[in-house]
Amino acid sequence: MASTIISLVDLLYNIYFYMILAYILMSWLPNARESFIGELLGKLVEPYLAPFRRFIPPIMGTIDISPIVALYVLRLARYGLLSLILYFV
Repeated sequence: MASTIISLVDLLYNIYFYMILAYILMSWLPNARESFIGELLGKLVEPYLAPFRRFIPPIMGTIDISPIVALYVLRLARYGLLSLILYFV
């Protein structure tokens, strides 16, 4: 039972991680975020990234490190959730 829940948490984490990573990489390509996939990823990822962008200003006005912090916090949340699952199951 616990292994199934852990596998599901890992799967969801990996999917969301790669969604964020793809969205970040799309910023390097011109007009990629205006495509259907870019807009869909934006709707799914921006609500999570927005609080980090609000508190972490870009470095030198152009380099946005907030997605890196957001991915790290997502990873910490995964570890915390897995710890809770193992503790209670």
